[in-house]
Amino acid sequence: MKSKRYFNTTGFCMPERHYMIDPLRNQKIIFDLIEKTQYFTIHAPRQTGKTTLLNELAHRLTKEGNYISVVFSVESAGYRSITEEIANKKIINSLYSSSGQYLNKKNCPIPPEKYTKDLTLENYLIDWAISQTKPIVLLLDEIDSLYDDVLVSVLRQLRNGFQKRPKRFPSTVALVGLRDVREYKTKVRPSEVSLGSGSPFNIKAESILLGTFTKEEITELYSQHTKDTGQIFLKEVVDRIYELTGGQPWLVNAIAREIVVKILNEDFTKKITLDHVESAKENIIQRRDTHLDSLIDKLKEERVKNIVSAIINGDGVLFDNYDDSLLYCRDLGIISETKPIRIANEIYREIIPRVLNRNLQDSIEEEGETKWYIKSNGKLDMDKLLKAFQEFYSENSEVWLERFDYKEAGPHLLLMAFLQRVINGGGRINREMAVGTGRTDLLIEFNGDKFVLELKLKRMPSARQKGLDQISRYLDTLGMTKGYLILFEIKPSSIIPWETRVKWEDISHQNKNITIVEM
Repeated sequence: MKSKRYFNTTGFCMPERHYMIDPLRNQKIIFDLIEKTQYFTIHAPRQTGKTTLLNELAHRLTKEGNYISVVFSVESAGYRSITEEIANKKIINSLYSSSGQYLNKKNCPIPPEKYTKDLTLENYLIDWAISQTKPIVLLLDEIDSLYDDVLVSVLRQLRNGFQKRPKRFPSTVALVGLRDVREYKTKVRPSEVSLGSGSPFNIKAESILLGTFTKEEITELYSQHTKDTGQIFLKEVVDRIYELTGGQPWLVNAIAREIVVKILNEDFTKKITLDHVESAKENIIQRRDTHLDSLIDKLKEERVKNIVSAIINGDGVLFDNYDDSLLYCRDLGIISETKPIRIANEIYREIIPRVLNRNLQDSIEEEGETKWYIKSNGKLDMDKLLKAFQEFYSENSEVWLERFDYKEAGPHLLLMAFLQRVINGGGRINREMAVGTGRTDLLIEFNGDKFVLELKLKRMPSARQKGLDQISRYLDTLGMTKGYLILFEIKPSSIIPWETRVKWEDISHQNKNITIVEM
């Protein structure tokens, strides 16, 4: 029998239609702030459940009877050429049209066309609050879609009304968007530290970052599907999905939907396996759904580029230079919230290098029908593959490195593009990249074999020795004794010619067999 509910990947979740867990489950802080008539911000990356949370919050507050609450979007005023006057009208129209979804007619504000005073957001909210017997909780979504003077104007009007609450202005206002309120300053006046003593940014009591799902919450979400259909997500399947997604809500739902609907065609008698999870991951990456496209679009921004390059290379970052960029990337959901700083989840770690070296991947064509890097027994010939890369790198790297937008990470991206054929042949590459490690680690799995590659830039004469020590420690954690240390020379070939820099050496180091591949 077909389930009435399904895994949602578009729009906000509704309990009667979608599998979902309570979006307010860990949000006692929100109710405390509302009770104390505070203003606050909620921020989180796209498709992490902000709108679902806001919708549930507004309905719950109104239903419980102590407040009236409305969610509305200000996105209609979110373009650069708009005037403050027109922006006010658009925002007020959005508030009015949204209020009918949450409130009965007597609690809604007056229709804007019947408003006789100067139509500003501040005046409109004052008169609405005066007309009500219950305090108003106002939830402004997409606040960071506003630009320049319009953004400042809206925030200043809210600030002006702050002292009049709760009788003559909304009791609580939540500003909701992708980024923390501190980012609004950068957006409006990037060259100024402060907007002066009348700053509209100084009234918020808290800034709440919505988190990702825990493994237990993913289990709870998937168990709803099991209850409806009898189809089980085994613990090993949930564990792997958590590894792939890092608990990112859209990815958690997208992987499950891909398996249940696309791969198994809603045949609930079929068992969900780890192979299904890997196929779902690959399908989502290949298809590049809207969620992944919006992530990819952010990679073009300079401060995202700085952080992502540092992660791919393992470079350290100076927090006085990168602090805002780190917070920005965290708020966008690109990097993890905890140290060491790394790409947020395995799917992002997979798709980001693929996108950054897509043109190169498209240009690398297999010669003939045979896969020359596969042995007669079906195993991967890693030595042959890396020697071929050495030749490719010496012949093509200078041209390709010049074309890369991410020049600092170019050598690493070139090798990852070259190794993409391993994935295309049914293998898997796990990428371990984090700020400050001085390296990137690749664990390649193919037909039952595992290969460890450590990538390192030769910034200092000590790079080789440090690399050997690092890969030995990494092999210890994996319980392996064989690995490859890939060293990239960063000086131009005019200074160190190719015939000198291309080397291949097998050595023993700390009871490990290490192949050093230099170029």
